[in-house]
Amino acid sequence: MKINFTCTPLVLALGCALTAVSPFSALAQAVSPDRADGPSTVLSLGQITVPSSTVGMQSVTDILTSVDVLGADRVEGQHVDYSWELFSQAPGVQVTEFKQGTDAGRISFRGFNAEGRINAVKLLIDGIPSNENGGGMAYLDGVFPLNIDAIEIVRGTNDPRYGLYNIAGNVNVLTRTGGNDGQASMTVGSFGTREVQIAKGHETDSWTQNYTLAWRESDGYRDHADARKFALSGKWTHTSDDQRWVTGLSVRGYRNRALEAGYLTEQQALDDPRMSPEYVSADRGKRDIGQISLLLDGQLSDTLAWSSRVYFNHYENDRWVRFTEAGAQQERYNREAHYGVLSHLNWAPVADGWQNVMVEVGADLQRQDNTNRRNRTVERTTISPLRDWDYTLDTAGAYVQVVWQPTERLKLIPGYRIDHIGGHFDDRLTGQSASTYDYGLIRQPKLSALYELTEQASFYANWGRTFQIGVGRDSYRVNQTQLKPSINTGWEAGIKWQPLESLSMRLAYWEQRATDEVHTVLGITGTAGDVANIGKTLRKGFDVQANVLIDSTLSAWLSYSHQSARIVEPAPDAQASRGRQVENVPRYLVGFGVDWRPLPRWKFSAWGNGQGSYYVERNNTEGKFGQYFVLNLGATYTWRPDLDIGVQIKNVTDRNYAYAWYDSGSRGFSPADGRGLYATLNWQF
Repeated sequence: MKINFTCTPLVLALGCALTAVSPFSALAQAVSPDRADGPSTVLSLGQITVPSSTVGMQSVTDILTSVDVLGADRVEGQHVDYSWELFSQAPGVQVTEFKQGTDAGRISFRGFNAEGRINAVKLLIDGIPSNENGGGMAYLDGVFPLNIDAIEIVRGTNDPRYGLYNIAGNVNVLTRTGGNDGQASMTVGSFGTREVQIAKGHETDSWTQNYTLAWRESDGYRDHADARKFALSGKWTHTSDDQRWVTGLSVRGYRNRALEAGYLTEQQALDDPRMSPEYVSADRGKRDIGQISLLLDGQLSDTLAWSSRVYFNHYENDRWVRFTEAGAQQERYNREAHYGVLSHLNWAPVADGWQNVMVEVGADLQRQDNTNRRNRTVERTTISPLRDWDYTLDTAGAYVQVVWQPTERLKLIPGYRIDHIGGHFDDRLTGQSASTYDYGLIRQPKLSALYELTEQASFYANWGRTFQIGVGRDSYRVNQTQLKPSINTGWEAGIKWQPLESLSMRLAYWEQRATDEVHTVLGITGTAGDVANIGKTLRKGFDVQANVLIDSTLSAWLSYSHQSARIVEPAPDAQASRGRQVENVPRYLVGFGVDWRPLPRWKFSAWGNGQGSYYVERNNTEGKFGQYFVLNLGATYTWRPDLDIGVQIKNVTDRNYAYAWYDSGSRGFSPADGRGLYATLNWQF
């Protein structure tokens, strides 16, 4: 692992200075957001057994937008090749399945696609920023289901805690913390799947230790799709005798070695979805990930809590890919080192007239040291270089917000965030150098409100701005022009209603407008990796969700999201796209789940998700693809208190569907997995 120390001492010195006086709070209680004091906009699926955040950081119950929390019992028993597939159970989340080696898939929501043109979701793992430079979510691959305690999904533009990549919202994956339990699972199944996951916690009055180990091998549904993955993590925390201070260290490593099955023609995908074309026989990828973070938590006084984190992320991906038979193989190599410090201060005054006010301020400094190379290759032998970029990206952000409850029924949360972008770019092939565009201070006002209509119903609304910049070299003045950031302005209005004790519902309408939206150019062309301006866009839609707990033996959930992403004012060179739909955005997303325990030892489950079709290019002339609905079934038998056996059937109807793309006259299709049967032995120790 190589670290560029050009700026590291400054960042670490600042981090030490902050953490010396600004720790996290360790006093949070484990509570489901649905049961938090007072009304909120949160809906949860499953048992939430960890705090949604520490006292030193704003709880998701105070993010007045469409928030969902998935509990451990919704994810730990799922059989998935990659953890982004867990989000198929999350309401309103689009799961895009490339199924191409290490670059297997991503998630998105609110009318953004997950292909990589705009990665609009901020990913955090235990509060640590975890996006690559392009906004992708490779770090999520290193967190296996058994290590997840909860997943928080925040949609919208009104959350001021994060800046870069927080375009449509954010996702925070919370891993196991504390406990004296251990759990192991062993899975075998279709397509040569073999998997072992082990998680162990140890907790005393002052120390917690958590360890996880995971290994998964699979031959893949398609030919030439073998993958071998390994993950290892450890987390240690120490609590002071007076329970006011916590220090912590978290370490995570992951590696993946995978072959690529390649893209098919439409007819091939229909006739023989399991095939792999001969011309991709040399395609494959290697991915290595590492994360290290330090925290110091503390309750400075009865009214003041401070949190700080220092982190280092390492990402290295080496991929050989050939998109079409007529095209040439490329080696695409990325190495990234990200590090930074984040601090947050919460103040809850108790003076007369201030009892219903909480003030939160936060700041972060983050740096990226990135290398991006591409080579023309034949059978993974380099023929000629295509790209050799080295670049840094520095972000500095700060925010303030006030949670104010002027009356018993009304809550108001005004907020304001600013971000500044800097860095330097070097093209090793051409000798060209450039600094980032002078974006200036990127200002992002926010405002949220919630009014409790009755004890069973609350109305909420929010408005806010987020921002987007180019990725790779397109954040820099390579052409000596001036470019402003793309500003996303969004609003939402909704109602959360609990008409019955067993039924929780949420209905929301939302819109999001972007100025000068930029897309990364994907695919097989020589300009792939550059950025194109598609103009002004309007995204809008509505979400309907319902959770039902009929009794202790039967529960269900249902969600439907309707969405549109339209180009309102196109770029000057793309007038034909005026009024057209943005590519790869399905018109609807749907999901459901049912859990039934007819007897104490037996649990039966059914769940499914689907989406509408989408256009594959911006002028909407090349047809629509991608519609599907997939049904899954599961059964678990508790053999004894510490041992159970589970069986799952994925894609029960053997639905043949595929991810589709279009580029420069070529189409590609990547079929999803067909029907698969999996058996798991779970042991509690």
